[in-house]
Amino acid sequence: MTRVYPQFVVAKFGGTSVADFDSMNRSASIVLADDHVRLVVLSASAGVTNLLVELSEGLESRDRMDKIDTLRAIQHNIISRLKSPSIIGKEIDQLLENITRLSEKVWEAPSAALSDELVSHGELMSSLLFAEVLREREAQAEWFDARKVIRTNSLYGCAEPNISQVEKQAEAHLRPRIEQAIVITQGFIGSDDAGHTTTLGRGGSDYTASLLGEALHAARVDIWTDVAGIYTTDPRIVAQAQRIDHISFSEASDMAAFGAKVLHPATLLPAMRKNIPVFVGSSKNTAAGGTLVRRETENPPLYRAIAVRRKQTLLRLHSLNAQPAYAFFAETFAILAEHQVDVDLVTTSEKGIALALNATSSTSGEDNTLTTALLTALSAHCRVEIETGLALVTLIGNQLHRNAGVCRDTFVELDAHCVRMICHGASNDNLCFLLPDDAANDAVAALHRRLFE
Repeated sequence: MTRVYPQFVVAKFGGTSVADFDSMNRSASIVLADDHVRLVVLSASAGVTNLLVELSEGLESRDRMDKIDTLRAIQHNIISRLKSPSIIGKEIDQLLENITRLSEKVWEAPSAALSDELVSHGELMSSLLFAEVLREREAQAEWFDARKVIRTNSLYGCAEPNISQVEKQAEAHLRPRIEQAIVITQGFIGSDDAGHTTTLGRGGSDYTASLLGEALHAARVDIWTDVAGIYTTDPRIVAQAQRIDHISFSEASDMAAFGAKVLHPATLLPAMRKNIPVFVGSSKNTAAGGTLVRRETENPPLYRAIAVRRKQTLLRLHSLNAQPAYAFFAETFAILAEHQVDVDLVTTSEKGIALALNATSSTSGEDNTLTTALLTALSAHCRVEIETGLALVTLIGNQLHRNAGVCRDTFVELDAHCVRMICHGASNDNLCFLLPDDAANDAVAALHRRLFE
């Protein structure tokens, strides 16, 4: 008899949670401990996506084979621990052959579409292996290709999902399966209208889990990673960072958007639309608890967290003539729109504009924003200055604009640093500034001591 699961949970496991056989086994225990977990979304095993991205950039034969040998070793170290490795071993070897073939094609004629198809293999391999781990533990588990459901546009490297299509396909193809078995699928990958593989950008597996939770009206989305929740800042920068037990969607969304690695920036949007709580915990230590993200929290603090985002570019544009400011601004943003540049932060003066550009969202992680065509168009209109190697530090809180002393609390700790840009006012709940990347850790640590310790 088919069992109905009206309150099912989507569980997503990150790369470190499926890094090797022991990690997969721990993650399988988490799935099997909760009857409500019916849909599991996986990242590639730790390190695999980086290797595939390197291959997608085009490598010579020797380097190419070295990367593929490393990939093969990661997969076969897991396969060797299985009780019945032969069948799944053949499937993984077939995917490794695909990787070899695609990496040769990329070397000969690189393209964004080929890169996405190549990079997608990390999640395909980890999900096949995890499904086998569950079956060997006598679970009713079924592997499913996420590309049948996650329909996107053709913006390779950072594709946008078609929400209505995702919902339609999920109801048709996933709903019946989660009633019959624990379904194992891939994060990060999708397909466009032509059936070509796309990717959702680095860290996109969280986004996939949230999209599927929204489409199927899940009761909760669990994000299992290598840290026990969301912290007041990155614990790798500040050892005294404090775990936040409950946080609002808006606070967590700001943290993700401004660089907190624990969640993909788009993860919370689907959950917010359907008011689905999101839990973040450590697959290595479930007893440590975690963070529950929900619509509202009681007594939200003035200062909630500090986020940092690397690889930022500052673009300064200066008017060449005496044209009115409004005309200069209008023409500048028309050029940016024509070249599809997403501006992150903006400050202006009478004859100049400073723009912060973020290069960390695409699969490759490379900044392809400042194209030759864009810089040529801008240079005909204004004087262009480019500064790279910057970090964006963001103080996230609640109603910062209504509290005196916020700027004093923030900038009194930054006397030793050359701040490049400050943004405060567009949001009531955050204050951002750019500074050299090598100064970011010291600035975050100093701010954390003053505001949270």
